[in-house]
Amino acid sequence: MAPMGDNVVVSNIELEKLLSMKGGKGESSYANNSQAQAMHAKSMLHLLKETLDRVQLHGCSDDNEIPFVVVDLGCSCGNNTINVVDVIIKHIIKRYEALGFNPPEFSAFFSDLPSNDFNTLFQLLPPHLSNDNGGVSMEECLAANNHRSYFAAGVPGSFYRRLFPARSVDVFHSAFSLHWLSQVPECVVEKRSSAYNKGRVFIHGANESTANAYKKQFQRDLAGFLSARCVEMKRGGSMFLVCLGRTSVDPTDQGGAGLLFGTHFQDAWDDLVHEGLISSSKRDSFNIPVYAPSLQDFKEVVEENGSFVINKIEVFKGGSPLVVNKPDDAIEVGKAFANSCKSVSGVLVDAFIGDKLSEELFLRVQKRATAHAKVLLHQLQFFHIVASLSFPQSQ
Repeated sequence: MAPMGDNVVVSNIELEKLLSMKGGKGESSYANNSQAQAMHAKSMLHLLKETLDRVQLHGCSDDNEIPFVVVDLGCSCGNNTINVVDVIIKHIIKRYEALGFNPPEFSAFFSDLPSNDFNTLFQLLPPHLSNDNGGVSMEECLAANNHRSYFAAGVPGSFYRRLFPARSVDVFHSAFSLHWLSQVPECVVEKRSSAYNKGRVFIHGANESTANAYKKQFQRDLAGFLSARCVEMKRGGSMFLVCLGRTSVDPTDQGGAGLLFGTHFQDAWDDLVHEGLISSSKRDSFNIPVYAPSLQDFKEVVEENGSFVINKIEVFKGGSPLVVNKPDDAIEVGKAFANSCKSVSGVLVDAFIGDKLSEELFLRVQKRATAHAKVLLHQLQFFHIVASLSFPQSQ
């Protein structure tokens, strides 16, 4: 059988326009496969609130007309971003009230790449409960869980570049996004390069040159992210970042990300090659643009960039990304693994080999994961780097 799907190519230029979590509300959508992220975020709330306590409250007076601005970078299209913005704003309101001041109005900007399913996100947003002209108090606003006490807007674009006016944002929040690179390093798919990732679709278990290319791309991207936020954040602002991380010093050991993209997912691609559905060169030109940094990788970039000081940074055990009702049911575990994988990489795979072959690929991922269900539940553990950043005191 002749190889299929070789006519679809995704260039790095197109990646920014294309990359997104699986939209909609279907079985493999991000909205229905982000419960683990929700649990991980909940377990980190105390660290988020510590960061929020550092934020300088502006306009503490009765005629405060400057809105307090909160931004979630890499918001995706599920409830998680709405929940965390709600937590941030309610915490800041309590700080104002503890000082005896009326809180200002709040603006929340949800930002992601243009391909993000903003429609699904906006449909999930509760209606705005205004305290203007309707005699609604802020207390009633807070008590109304099915409403929101902020003005919402979407901002499309890469967070590796400028997105907001200078000195306009009080709080930046970004969770489970910074491990996504702006591009696959070109040398990784260049056949003549020592970093050519032959036979693989991810850097887990790759050679040192490949891993270093990914590491350098991550460093460039994070430096660009910090430089942009340095201009956009207000002087008394703070930033809370959560990034998929690893505990190994070796960048070719990507930990949980390696098990998600470097085992059954990798084997499923090999199945397509062996069955003649795609060519080996087609497989080799696909790479997942993810890099899970070590704590040292992350710190080095922040310190070298010099725009921010690290108030707190740690590796946080996030647990398994698989949420299953019946852990002993291998079929359910296999399906959960395939859906989890598809929700974050399915859009890229669809664009690269087409919908039909993509469906075949994820069926094989599910079959392999089902056969290794017990091992997966035990071994698939994610670690996250959690960082609280603000400007140096002298600035």
